[in-house]
Amino acid sequence: MSNLDILELCFRNLLRRRMRTFLAVSGVVIGTFAIVVMLSIGFGLEDGFQRQIEGWGNLRMIEVFPGGRGGPQMPGDERGIINDRAIEAMENMPGVVAVTPVVTEWSMTLRIGREIANVSILGVRPEVLERFNYEVTEGRLIHETDRNVILFGSQVPYFFWDPNSPVWSDTATNVMTDRIIMSGDPNFGRRSGGSGGGSGQDGDFQEYRVRGIGVLAVTNSQTDWQAFMKIDEVERIQEDLRRARGETIFRGATRTYDRAIVYVETINDSARISSQLRDLDFWTHSPADWLESMRETARMIQGVLGGIGAISLLVAALGITNTMIMSIYERTKEIGVMKVVGANLKDIRKMFLLEAGLIGFIGGAMGLVLSYTLSFLMNTVLSEAIGMALGGVFWGAGAGSISIIPWWVAVSALGFATTIGMVAGFYPAKRAMNLSALESLRNE
Repeated sequence: MSNLDILELCFRNLLRRRMRTFLAVSGVVIGTFAIVVMLSIGFGLEDGFQRQIEGWGNLRMIEVFPGGRGGPQMPGDERGIINDRAIEAMENMPGVVAVTPVVTEWSMTLRIGREIANVSILGVRPEVLERFNYEVTEGRLIHETDRNVILFGSQVPYFFWDPNSPVWSDTATNVMTDRIIMSGDPNFGRRSGGSGGGSGQDGDFQEYRVRGIGVLAVTNSQTDWQAFMKIDEVERIQEDLRRARGETIFRGATRTYDRAIVYVETINDSARISSQLRDLDFWTHSPADWLESMRETARMIQGVLGGIGAISLLVAALGITNTMIMSIYERTKEIGVMKVVGANLKDIRKMFLLEAGLIGFIGGAMGLVLSYTLSFLMNTVLSEAIGMALGGVFWGAGAGSISIIPWWVAVSALGFATTIGMVAGFYPAKRAMNLSALESLRNE
């Protein structure tokens, strides 16, 4: 018998016993539907966790701070110190896209006309800003050839206010101008009368004229509340401020930095690289640090929900086995005739396995159709109601999907349902092979 003949015979046998086939297929439909939908809710939960954490900042960005083991440091021991050699080592780590050292001047006063603002200025390497995937809503990013320019976070234009006006304006100031004066004097721009300029320290603090080069798009991180300049310019300003305050200027043997920012290739690289940096005695912080623990929670929920669905599919497998065994009893004469006319035992086994596999395949396909239908309804019509029931902190209008069915889950579910059907049909197929032809004819 050819494979085409066997396939045609299988379909004919399944259609001949429509009600029994329907019941067996229904069990597989329910089992596949239960597994896929349960898992899809788990994937939706994981996606909700990730979306929430992304609101805390870029998941591919790691902040690195100097460490400390709590004991005396030996001469030449640079573990936990952020210097040029440490930056180079970070750049050479697999999975790292870009690294910049950072020096921070926490409170600089900027003046545009009569308005002033207190802003934290971060000194960075300008060539890495584009590699960090920063985007601008106005202007552009800082280039290596720029001088005395400043890049603003999205919220900084709202910081400016007129100290001589009793009314606070909630509109953004136009920071794309070359008329920005900056000083480290805490009283800069606060004198009443006149233009609002001048130093409160009799000229000890220098004033710097800078130009607004761009405004970053919203990042949902601290970046929105800070401004950026070239690192060498911020270091020069810091030295001037120390002189103005009468502080001692200390230059060590190696150049050190306040911290570093590491940008990695993928979210999954973040946890691994953070662990490697902590092993080198650095402190690290990344929004992705929270993601892994939340993923573990989602996986646990997926396991429980998937297990419930698997029980349904196991019950369906028992139904397939029962259907195929009953089919053998009803087709004893047919099996005997096939053996008498010389049918190959392997063809008989193949016929019963294929019938069972078809029940699993058809049930799995129908279960997937129902799963995608319910998933669509959950993500549209029932989104808000189910989101509140499962935890509105993760789901809400436009916040994400409640149910997510990856393509590989659909393919795996269909393959699993077909395999379950064939496994369930193995015993009946073996039983059909072992039937004696003469006894089969005599019993009929």
